[in-house]
Amino acid sequence: MLPWKRAFGPLAALLLAVSVATTAPAVATTPAATPTVSPTAVTAAASSGWNNYSCKPSTAHPRPVVLVHGTFGNSVDNWLGLAPYLVNRGYCVFSLDYGQLPGVPFFNGLGPIDKSAEQLGAYVDRVLAATGTSKVDIVGHSQGGMMPRHYLKFLGGAAKVNALVGLAPDNHGTTLLGLTKLLPHFPGAEDLLTEKTPGLADQIAGSAFLTKLNAGGDTVPGVKYTVIATRYDQVVTPYRSQFLSGPDVRNVTLQDLCAVNLSEHLAIGLIDRIAFHEVTNALDPGRATPTTCASVIG
Repeated sequence: MLPWKRAFGPLAALLLAVSVATTAPAVATTPAATPTVSPTAVTAAASSGWNNYSCKPSTAHPRPVVLVHGTFGNSVDNWLGLAPYLVNRGYCVFSLDYGQLPGVPFFNGLGPIDKSAEQLGAYVDRVLAATGTSKVDIVGHSQGGMMPRHYLKFLGGAAKVNALVGLAPDNHGTTLLGLTKLLPHFPGAEDLLTEKTPGLADQIAGSAFLTKLNAGGDTVPGVKYTVIATRYDQVVTPYRSQFLSGPDVRNVTLQDLCAVNLSEHLAIGLIDRIAFHEVTNALDPGRATPTTCASVIG
């Protein structure tokens, strides 16, 4: 991929963030105890088999899977590839919307991340109640792979989660190829992002949120962690900042599994069946099979 094309994605995201910040009203926190399921998600359940609250996990796959979208994503669009992939393999699959801003439809994950983690906790409780299980597995893309760590570490989520699988998660923040370093040169820009789109400000490398999240270690006992990253990530940079340290951690680079894989930040979560195969290995390590370039047709 040409360098200017790699830079276009994060630049567009930053411009969109500024656009949202300048048009959205001040954040009004959604009540954290209210798990959110959009009408679109209900439609997706009927047509694609996920968000089916009558689904009961099988002996082969005894835990429901909760999918957590990324910044600017939502419970459906982010998972049009992975959710059916997992459903077709016998998993009960659920997805939520979180981090909504008033007056900003479709683009979620922009609210304060600690509040988004509370929404995730309430949603996990809903899934556990519906399925009659004691634990879930979580798969998240981008912010959705990092935000659940707040739930695990500070909100009691470790007792309800068996595994966390992150697809290109910004576990230690991002500089967006250095673009966030430009913020100090535009007086008021960082304050505007913090006030209007706190979910973005929380993801900047060195933010107060990330400093607290990573203090004392990346992981908590009892949870298995998998990070799946791509060398061509143009949003969470450097890509190795996605990796976690600690027990029960597996860090995977897609190109070590398939050298010709060219997925970048969006593709790894939206369409990459090689990444999807590695997700199933993380969810069911006892039945794992080698992930190779051929996994794209698996």
